[in-house]
Amino acid sequence: MSTPFFDAVIIGAGAAGLFCAARSGQRGLKVLLIDHAEKVAEKIRISGGGRCNFTNRELDVRAPHRHFVGQNPQFCRSALSRYTPQDFIALVQRHGIAFHEKHKGQLFADRSAEDIIAMLLAECADGGVQHWQPCGVKDIAFSASSAEGVSACSYQIHTDRGPVQARSLVIATGGLSIPKIGASDFGYRLARQFGLPLVAQRPGLVPLTFDGEDWAPYAGLAGLALPVEISTGAKKERMAFLEDLLFTHRGLSGPAVLQISSYWQAGQPLAINLAPGIDLPQALAQAKARSRKRIANELAALVPSRLAEAWAGTDADWQRPINEAGDKALARLAEQLARWQLTPTGTEGYKKAEVTLGGVDTRALSQQTMECKAQPGLYFIGEVVDISGWLGGYNFQWAWSSAAACAQALPMN
Repeated sequence: MSTPFFDAVIIGAGAAGLFCAARSGQRGLKVLLIDHAEKVAEKIRISGGGRCNFTNRELDVRAPHRHFVGQNPQFCRSALSRYTPQDFIALVQRHGIAFHEKHKGQLFADRSAEDIIAMLLAECADGGVQHWQPCGVKDIAFSASSAEGVSACSYQIHTDRGPVQARSLVIATGGLSIPKIGASDFGYRLARQFGLPLVAQRPGLVPLTFDGEDWAPYAGLAGLALPVEISTGAKKERMAFLEDLLFTHRGLSGPAVLQISSYWQAGQPLAINLAPGIDLPQALAQAKARSRKRIANELAALVPSRLAEAWAGTDADWQRPINEAGDKALARLAEQLARWQLTPTGTEGYKKAEVTLGGVDTRALSQQTMECKAQPGLYFIGEVVDISGWLGGYNFQWAWSSAAACAQALPMN
């Protein structure tokens, strides 16, 4: 029996893999999509609280460094400019999927992330894509030949369902985040097999943790959320976000912390303004002039009451009526609330991370096609590449855009 031959085999049936398969099949290519997991697109299914934040209207394709992280964020400019958020929105509308915008340009399906998955599967069906799942990949080999002045290459993929051959091989296996839904290091292992450089991986968009007595006064605030300004780094390296913060039993989470975690480096402190937009020295001075209430009670008019009680409890000078407090004590209180400095001891790791930072070095890839420069016919797309987006739909848009760039570049018969 002869080995089945495909124009392209795509490994990984997540956002990037499904979309690349659909676009390639609709161009007329014979495509096989393989994934080892039981269910398709689990990361789409659980994203956005089950409604899938599928893109972001505010993405500026002319300045990808504003919303993407990596050694060279400019790498994604070509793909993002050729397949934009507006293009994907048009696809969603064509399938009749209702959606809504939350804050900061974030778009979500009205009903369920399942609608986005069904759309991608329908697009694959329209392209005649063959789909093997669950199906593990055991081994991949490459061969090149030349006959009558024409060079040819192919990949031999040995799977749980038998061997296949392909002119092109696309790796869309994602990163290490959320292993319980099937994340693996397959893409990185394959990159090493073919000699591609890798950027060290670490969890991104992940809660931060704090250990020891320093966190004890705040552990009881678990579940409390409030808007903050959070920053890390200094001078030109400083990065800041104005988002909601969430206290947890082990540390801090919420959009503010997830965003800053992609820029935070181990050992670096964070600076958090717990009352952004409020002139704390003035507010406390005015309260002192007119009130005999406890400092914690007056503070509760500026920040959540649980936080006010916990904060005032950390210093004896703040555990008294505000009119009896010294000016220096109130100035210190205002300064510490506006610039709470603390250093995380770690993160919640890949089990809670929404993305994996690092991955296949973009210097090894064509930004126009996503093909390896030194390995013909081998492509890497989506999260496995050293491009990671902000929270808010940016990572899905990178999946769609990198997949579209790759699909358009795959050679025909």
